[in-house]
Amino acid sequence: MPITVDIFIPCFVDQLYPTTALNMVKVLERLGVDVNYNPGQTCCGQPAYNAGYHPAARAVANKFLEDFAAPAADTRRYIVSPSASCVGMVRNSYTDLFAETPAQQNACRGVQDRVYELTEFLVGVLGITAVPGAQLAGSYTYHDSCSALRECGIGPGPRQLLDGVVGLQRIEMAETSTCCGFGGTFAVKFEAISVAMAQQKVEHALETGADYLVSTDVSCLMHLDSYIKKEKLPLKCLHVADVLASGW
Repeated sequence: MPITVDIFIPCFVDQLYPTTALNMVKVLERLGVDVNYNPGQTCCGQPAYNAGYHPAARAVANKFLEDFAAPAADTRRYIVSPSASCVGMVRNSYTDLFAETPAQQNACRGVQDRVYELTEFLVGVLGITAVPGAQLAGSYTYHDSCSALRECGIGPGPRQLLDGVVGLQRIEMAETSTCCGFGGTFAVKFEAISVAMAQQKVEHALETGADYLVSTDVSCLMHLDSYIKKEKLPLKCLHVADVLASGW
C-alpha cells in the first residue's frame, strides 16, 4: 500500500522558490509516494516567533495544526517539507508556544510526531539513499544548516542522497557546520555581521572548486546566493530537492 504524505510548502518557498517545491513532489512521486497538498496552508509561524510576537505566532501555529491534523483513519500520515528550518520550528518551538494551552498540546504532539524534512523522510522512513535516474554533472560542496543539524538532528542523510546522484562528486569545505549568517530576522537586525558570515561561508565553498553549493534549507541558500550574485562569483546554489530531481 503506497505511503501518503501531506506536503508543507513554507511561505518563502511558495513565493520565491516554487520550483524547489515542485521538485520535491517529483522526487516523492518517483519513489511511489502519494502526495497530498492542502492549498489552504500558509506559514508555520516562525517569522513572528523569532521576532518575539508569540501571540501572533501562536495564531499562525494553530492554523498549521488545523491544516495538518491527521485523518481519523490514518494517524501516522507523514508531513514532509523541503525546509529543516520550518520542521525545527514545529518540532521544537511549538512546545514552547503551547506550553500554557493544554487543550492544544495533544494536537501539537500529534503533528510533531509526523513532521519530517525531505531528506530525513527519504532516508529514515523510506530507506532510500539514492533516487533512481538522478544525475547531474559536476561537483558539489554541502552546507549543514543550523536548523537541519542542530534542531532536527539531520546527519549524513543528505550527503548519502547527493552522493547517489550520477555524475556528481562531493568536495567537503572547511567549517561546513558553521552558520551562514541568515538566521531570519538576525540578517535584518545585524546586517554587517550576517554579510560577513555569508562571505566566510562562500569563501570556504569557493576554496573547494565545487560547481554547486547545496543545502536542505532555501533560507540559507537565498542568503548565500544573494552574496554570490552581488560579488559575481562562480558558484551556483541548489536545494537538495533540485539536485535529486535533475536528469529526468
